[in-house]
Amino acid sequence: MMYGYARVSTKEQNLERQLEQLKAFSADIKIIEEKESGKNFNRPKYQLLVHNDLDMGLRAGDLLVICSLDRLGRNYTEIKQEWDYITNTLKANIKVLDMPLLDTSISKDNLDGRFIADLVLQILSYTAEKERENTRKRQAQGIAVMPVVNGKKVSSKTGNPIGRPNAEYPDKWTEIYSNWRSGNITATAAMEILELKRTTFYKLVKSYEA
Repeated sequence: MMYGYARVSTKEQNLERQLEQLKAFSADIKIIEEKESGKNFNRPKYQLLVHNDLDMGLRAGDLLVICSLDRLGRNYTEIKQEWDYITNTLKANIKVLDMPLLDTSISKDNLDGRFIADLVLQILSYTAEKERENTRKRQAQGIAVMPVVNGKKVSSKTGNPIGRPNAEYPDKWTEIYSNWRSGNITATAAMEILELKRTTFYKLVKSYEA
C-alpha cells in the first residue's frame, strides 16, 4: 500500500496544496488528511495510520509519502523516534517529496543510501535542536536586561509587561474561598456568591493556590 499523509495545524488552514502534490506523485495513493498541531504525535489519524494493532494502516513494505518533513511533525526528537519505528520496526518506507535524500524506498536494499537518509535526518534534528537552544538563550538574555515595573519585567520595545497577566479575583474572594475550603459552604454556593462560572471559579482556585 502507498499512503500519503497531509497535515496542517488548524482547521482554518488549507490542505489543497499538499493534496495536489500527493495526487501528482501517484494516482494510487491513499491520502490521510489531518488538521492537528505538529508539536507531538498524539494525533488521532496519524495514530490509526502508524500505531494500529488492527489489520489496517501502515505495514511492512508499505510506503508513507509526505510533502515535507514538517508535515510529519515539528519536534525533531520525536520525528527521529517515529522514523525509526516506521522504517525499522514496521519495516515500511518513507519518502519526503521536497527532500529526495529522505527516501528509504530507494535505499531499502542499499546500505549507503539508508545511511545517507539517516544521516540527513540526524543533521536536521541537530540543527533544529540547536536553533531551539539558541532561541531560548536569546530570550533569556533579552528578559534579563528588561526593566522591572510594578514587580514585572517590561518589554523595552513595546512597554508592555511580559509573562502571564496576574489573575483578577472578585470582591470577597479571600473570604468566600476560605469558607469553601473550610467546608462551611459548597463550591456551588461559592460560585453563586462570587457570580462565577464553574470553569472560571476553578481556574481562579488553581491560580490562587499556586
